[in-house]
Amino acid sequence: MTTFKDRQKAYESKFAFDEEMSFKAHARANKLLGQWAAEKLGLSGENASTYALEVVKSDLDEPGQEDVFRKVVKDLNGIVGENEIRSKAEELLHEAREQIQSEAS
Repeated sequence: MTTFKDRQKAYESKFAFDEEMSFKAHARANKLLGQWAAEKLGLSGENASTYALEVVKSDLDEPGQEDVFRKVVKDLNGIVGENEIRSKAEELLHEAREQIQSEAS
């Protein structure tokens, strides 16, 4: 019986770890997307950092990434299309995951 409980505890710990890494990766990807969008908007320095933080905070509106996409698409209206934004977000999520994995090693 102890083996089963140990195994269950290990699965629970792995699940919690995986969820934490996923949360961190999405938050970092949103920040990177915000920095990319800020550059497209012609923002730099503190203004770019503030905008990137706004993008990260926009992810707290509802589950999933649609709230982030709505904000960035609205802000970049006429500058960058939605498909390019979604593609860039996917690329940045991959980059964020790699960064977090390399930091964890």
